[in-house]
Amino acid sequence: MTYKTSSGLRNYMQVTGSARAALAGGKIRIFSGPEPVSADAAETGTLLCVIDKDGAGAGFTLDTTAVDGIVSKVVSDVLKGTIIATGIAGYYRYVGAADTGVVSTTEPRVQGRVSKSGAEMNLGSTAFESGIEQPLYEFSINLPTF
Repeated sequence: MTYKTSSGLRNYMQVTGSARAALAGGKIRIFSGPEPVSADAAETGTLLCVIDKDGAGAGFTLDTTAVDGIVSKVVSDVLKGTIIATGIAGYYRYVGAADTGVVSTTEPRVQGRVSKSGAEMNLGSTAFESGIEQPLYEFSINLPTF
């Protein structure tokens, strides 16, 4: 499993601060279709769902503690969203609060595939139906070792 990070996130982490700070107040957007070639590319496919804390539209922030290079959602936070279009989930992007989804080398983003198993985001079903609530029980990002 390998997710993609944007140039904006990598550059921010090298000079300015943490991934947690760069993505604070961000949201997870789930799309139909194959993922773009890079996290710098514009979003493609149909936006199926936007996931954030309590499904309230205000975004969420990762936990203040990382373990073994992995930072997760805050355990007590409930991440969810209401599905806005019917389709098959293909990829997701965790984006910063101001991200507009266009081509960018400055926006912080984490992008990965969605599947039932073996992907960066595994869900019980990839078939999304408009109007249904979509929970996300677990979410984390890691800084791999080489």
